[in-house]
Order: sequence, then C-alpha cells, then structure tokens
Amino acid sequence: MNKVILITGGTGKVGSNLVAHFLKNSWTVLSTTRNAENFNEVVKKHSLEAYEDNLFIVEVDFKNDNAIQDLAEYLVEQKLRPNVVVHNARSLDYLKINERGRTEVEDLQMEFYMAVTFPYLLTNCLVDLGELENVVFISSMYGVVAPTPKLYEDFESSSPVQYGVAKAAQIHLVKELGVRLAKNNTRVNCVSFGGIKGRTSNEFQKRYQELTPQGKMLEESEVVGPVDFLVSENSENMTGQNIIVDGGWTVW
Repeated sequence: MNKVILITGGTGKVGSNLVAHFLKNSWTVLSTTRNAENFNEVVKKHSLEAYEDNLFIVEVDFKNDNAIQDLAEYLVEQKLRPNVVVHNARSLDYLKINERGRTEVEDLQMEFYMAVTFPYLLTNCLVDLGELENVVFISSMYGVVAPTPKLYEDFESSSPVQYGVAKAAQIHLVKELGVRLAKNNTRVNCVSFGGIKGRTSNEFQKRYQELTPQGKMLEESEVVGPVDFLVSENSENMTGQNIIVDGGWTVW
C-alpha cells in the first residue's frame, strides 16, 4: 500500500513542488488549500494530469475554529491515514507593519497561530488517527538569525518582526514534539530555507546574492531534496532537528 503524505499549503512555491515530487514517486498526496481552484495551476505547471487519482484536495481555512474537525472528518470519510505531514501552510495576511514600523497585536498573534498553534493541534489530531510516522515543518533561516537590514531598501517597513519570532518558536516546537512523540515512534524535524527565487525583485536578488557565501538564492526545485531526506529511511535516527538550507547565509 502506498504511503500517504499530507502537505498543507500545496499551491505555493514550496508546497506545489513537494506535491509534484511525492505524486510522481507513487505517494498518495493529500493537500490543503484555501481555494481548490488554485490546484488547477499546480497540476498544469507540474504536468500532474496522469497522477490525479492519487491527489486529494481539501479546501480548508485554518483560521476557522472547526478547521481541524473538518479535516479529520474528511480523512475518515476518504479512509486516509497520513503517514507523513509536512507543515508548510502560511498566510501573507498577517505579515503587516503599521505606519510606525511596528506590528499590531492581532497580526503577531495570528502569525504565531499559523506557525505554531495550528500545526501543533493538527499534529496531535493525526497522532490520534494512529498512522503518523513523520512530521516535517517548513521553516526559515529567519527563525535562526535576525534579518540583515542591508538586504532591504526600507528595513523598518519591509521586514515584519512577527515572521521570525513565529518561525523561531516553530523550530523549538519541533524539538519539543521530537521528545514528546518519540514514544509513538513519530519523528519530528524541520527544514529552514533561505531565500527562494521568484518571490523578489531583481534588485533584491542581487543584494541577497552579495550577502550569502554561495552567492545565490535557492531554486524552487531545490526545496524537495531536504524534505525527501527527512521522510525517508536515510534519516531514521533523526528527530527534533532543524536542517538549514540557505546557501550559507547563517554561517556568518
């Protein structure tokens, strides 16, 4: 029987590449999105038409109080028990900075909810279903180090503090869950990516390249390898770890 992987936020750059990779490697892929129609573009971009029988899309908004219950009911209805979950979902809705260069309380709390609280609750829900073997969080180098002002044209209005704070908490959650879920034979790890091409202007990319040892941003396709490693038997003795994939950004 094929293994089942749940990838939250499957329509973004990271999520869509993971969906395509695991589908093409004979996994049953379950993915969440706030708009199921967006998956039409994912299927087209990655030529997934031949794999759609193994792709299950759940339209769910994590901000809703009943989101986990709805997802759990869908899993039971479809007789799907995820062996792996990749916590990748994110929202730009809360990455706001006010006119004083500060973060409003609601945006700080909701960014924390999306990065930490909801993944924690969802992981526990999947543990209760009984088949969860592996948990992978998609985090950021900004959960490890603070942003470099030189990267931004206007640092105060371009780099929201809530993003890095939530990602740092997320990385520590990985360590906590790695300990607490070991008794269930569930491994929990994390990948902290650096900047990925395609999300920024050419000017930003040039500044980024000058500030990182390898002199480049990540290609979209390069997000797959570290995640594939963490869900494979090659990492079976790893849990509670954060793999940093950032071209060397955090080493200086």
